[in-house]
Amino acid sequence: MPRIDLLEPAVMLATVVQWLILASLTGLVVGVGASIFLHALFFMTDRTQSMPLWAYWLLLPVAGLANGLLMGRSLRYQQACGLRDSLFAAVNEQGGRMPWRILWIKPVAAIITLASGGSAGKEGPCSHLGATLGSWLGQVFRLNTELRHRIVACGVSAGFASVFGTPIGGAIYGVEMLVIGRVRHDFLFPALIAGVTSYQVSKALGIPYEDYTLAVWSPFSETLFLRILLIGILCGLVSWLFVDMVQAVRRLCLRVQVRWSIWPPLMPLAGGLVLALLVTLQVPTDYLGLSLPLMDQALAGDAVPGSGFFWKTLLVAITLGSGFYGGIVTPQFVIGALAGNSLALLLGIDPALGAAVGLVSVVAACSNTPLAAILMGVELFGAEVGTLYAAGAAIAAYLIIGHRSVYPDQRVGHAKSSWLRVRSDIPVGQEKIHLSSGLVRAWRQWQVHGWRSVWRARPSSPHPEKLTEPNQQSDDRPS
Repeated sequence: MPRIDLLEPAVMLATVVQWLILASLTGLVVGVGASIFLHALFFMTDRTQSMPLWAYWLLLPVAGLANGLLMGRSLRYQQACGLRDSLFAAVNEQGGRMPWRILWIKPVAAIITLASGGSAGKEGPCSHLGATLGSWLGQVFRLNTELRHRIVACGVSAGFASVFGTPIGGAIYGVEMLVIGRVRHDFLFPALIAGVTSYQVSKALGIPYEDYTLAVWSPFSETLFLRILLIGILCGLVSWLFVDMVQAVRRLCLRVQVRWSIWPPLMPLAGGLVLALLVTLQVPTDYLGLSLPLMDQALAGDAVPGSGFFWKTLLVAITLGSGFYGGIVTPQFVIGALAGNSLALLLGIDPALGAAVGLVSVVAACSNTPLAAILMGVELFGAEVGTLYAAGAAIAAYLIIGHRSVYPDQRVGHAKSSWLRVRSDIPVGQEKIHLSSGLVRAWRQWQVHGWRSVWRARPSSPHPEKLTEPNQQSDDRPS
């Protein structure tokens, strides 16, 4: 056998060549598929953009019913074939396999949702297309399970890169979103190649991308950095509200459906009626659909309503929680930009800079993807904004939201604090977060004796978790 130190470089070179071919092919296929979807979406939304109010009363309930029927058909097929139509399930449970025969359902449902005025995003269908097409390529080339995992992640990254026009940030997003606190570095090179390829293909096929590069003329200021850090903390709380509101509406609709034995497609129909009622009584129609003009307005530094982020959060929660299908990342962009713009005015900061920081912070928090969010900030707003200012705010927001996620199937890799305890590789929607045993002991001692007893009881050992529990007998009992 040849020596490993001589053989290893050849093996790694072969790995690079392998993924240059497979990831480029994946990016090409996903770029074409995502571009077809985006062109169809833009065509339909352009024709329903300026509807009168009465049209929402007609289109939203009908679109809700259509979404319910489509998602019901998808669920029946998944039950028949034994595969879930989820990129998280494909990577973590199904050996990189997805039910590709129902590939068309989610893109069609998303077009119906957004064209009728439902408040959602456009990236969900593209990431789904990417994961499904990646899984299909894995079957075509008869790849083993580990390679199928990677090619599915490639497809997800390619889908995000095509939508947002951020080939690096989108590629990292597709990898980082899989597990909280853990990044598969062996996925990074294939994801990056697929993301760059998909982005170039989509741009060549006519998908438009905005350039939001901001110029920060003032030199770096510690005071400004601290105020931006405060925006990140507050945007973490906004993200908390967004995640909990979407889940609360979803639980409420499920409870009502089960309690009254309602036919499932009627729930999104009812959600459509509620949306139509809200825009008739109070909420401007600007918060329906993608709401990208509102985001552009915030990023341009123009004044936006202080309650704008709340109204967008509410409409997205009703849309997705009641059973419509659509993406959930584009709303994070809009909510973050609106919240950051408003907070910047209160703190005496350039509102355009605040909007950019808020956008990056909400994406980092809601999706638990701080690295991808920072890179998106660099690609969208320039290196000075993305690295000097948005990075600290994004990480602060990521910590403040705790172990919540817009993706209930997202796995927990590591706890975000040494004072908390979690089980690894459990979906965030199922895992219960607990206080660490050391913090619980300190709390109990404080309740009995006050903080001085806690300070005196602090162990000198660098491994406090190894101390004997209060109700456990010590091995050093006196003879």
